[in-house]
Amino acid sequence: YAVARLLGMETGLILQHLSSLKPAEGRFDIIKHPLKKRYAIVDYAHTPDALQNVLETLNDICGKSKVLTVVGAGGDRDKSKRPKMAVIAAQYSREVILSSDNPRSEDPELILDDMEEGLNELDAKNYVRITDRKQAIRTAVRLVRDGDIILVAGKGHEKYQEIKGEKFPFDDKEILLTAFAEDT
Repeated sequence: YAVARLLGMETGLILQHLSSLKPAEGRFDIIKHPLKKRYAIVDYAHTPDALQNVLETLNDICGKSKVLTVVGAGGDRDKSKRPKMAVIAAQYSREVILSSDNPRSEDPELILDDMEEGLNELDAKNYVRITDRKQAIRTAVRLVRDGDIILVAGKGHEKYQEIKGEKFPFDDKEILLTAFAEDT
């Protein structure tokens, strides 16, 4: 907007063009339940900083008491961020479901063990672990109440899950849409 104004474009024309822009897929993608006042956000937040930023934004919008977060951590990546991500999710969410992301060559249970270490330090009681990401998302849909928001963090735009060198079709957004449709 600022650049367009500096170039002399009219405010109305700028706003018209800006309103037609499509956001990046997997970045704060909002999904609404077809009948109920329930929402989900799919976001690529896969680092502690990114997860904290998206959760702070959600807390500003609706408060911690309304956020249920599904989060995992990738295998064969920085292990030190795993407990940090779990702690951030627990601090900024009413409930947390720790789940598999892209385990790659690692055992997903061991990845969740690493994440859980941070929660043990907090004595957090607002979490469960469900390794199967599809089941974790479906569980979140069953737990959510009217006015709540589910954050499914970590995979965003990715349409696959990488397990033991193979990429399997997997889309957080599609699973949410299906689960919402079944919850009518």
